[in-house]
Amino acid sequence: MGWYLQTLKRFGDFGGRSRRREFWLFILGNIVLSVVAAALDAALGLGGFTTVTAPGYAGATYVPGIIATVVALVLLVPSLAVEVRRLHDTGRSAWWMLLLLVPVVGPIVLIVFWALEGQRGDNAHGPDPKATQPVRV
Repeated sequence: MGWYLQTLKRFGDFGGRSRRREFWLFILGNIVLSVVAAALDAALGLGGFTTVTAPGYAGATYVPGIIATVVALVLLVPSLAVEVRRLHDTGRSAWWMLLLLVPVVGPIVLIVFWALEGQRGDNAHGPDPKATQPVRV
């Protein structure tokens, strides 16, 4: 929880670097919050899965409700910020985020970059976060 709150405190900080632990725990927290928000929407009848039948298509589609939409909008900027800082930790610039525009391959490449170990020592984006932050267990 501490790593999640630390990332939220750096809400709009697109500079510097973020460790893998900070990044992945923030992503995990976002997933949990999104699932809870979607469940609340479904329980309150504000959104959820709905059956869709159209020519050539029959199945369920997820329609986000107001709670899931608000959660997604609140977490948008902190998510982008931690993604950029994670790229900085691997020595890459924020311009690599444009890979999200490349279908299928772009997001996969970014996930690999986010999973790589950060550069040891200082780089162009700041000091090594492993050297400056105490390790939390």
